[in-house]
Amino acid sequence: MTTFVLATANAHKAEELRAVLGELDVQLLARPSGVADVDETEDTLEGNALLKARTLVNATGLAALADDTGLFVDALGGRPGVHSARYAGETATDEDNVAKLLGELNGESSDKRTARFRTVIAVAYPGGDSFCVEGVLEGVIAESARGDGGFGYDPVFIPRDSDGQTLAELSSAQKNAISHRGNALRSLAAALSAK
Repeated sequence: MTTFVLATANAHKAEELRAVLGELDVQLLARPSGVADVDETEDTLEGNALLKARTLVNATGLAALADDTGLFVDALGGRPGVHSARYAGETATDEDNVAKLLGELNGESSDKRTARFRTVIAVAYPGGDSFCVEGVLEGVIAESARGDGGFGYDPVFIPRDSDGQTLAELSSAQKNAISHRGNALRSLAAALSAK
């Protein structure tokens, strides 16, 4: 069995990670409460994911798994991108970030609201080795929030092949089958199987 300590303290992310990796022979340990949040100071998703994974390796001596996700909106020149979680400010809530995004897209036609979620998952080992995998989900930004599921920008992100439903309107199983994080996790599973 392969064991990784999770860098995320986000319960929603941890749940998705466990749901997809649960079928593999992988044990995921919760981030120890004594490990402080890692300042995401890198300017790429890959850089931030590796920074978080390496910090957990140094703190625990165990292999670590970290992710970083961004929403890249074409009409906004790729924003919020690497700053997605803090788009409306350092202490912004999901609702604050969604409100800012919708405000900036107000009046844009649907063909200008194209976007993609990118998730990068980094694995780091105590010996210094590391690697990254990524998953992408193409879609458009809705004109208003819909649905009660998911988190973050899920209520305003309509995947390309979802019959017009936002990620927040899909069941967890439906979301995991197509999501950026699910795609990254499947790539991770393939990479771990090849090792």
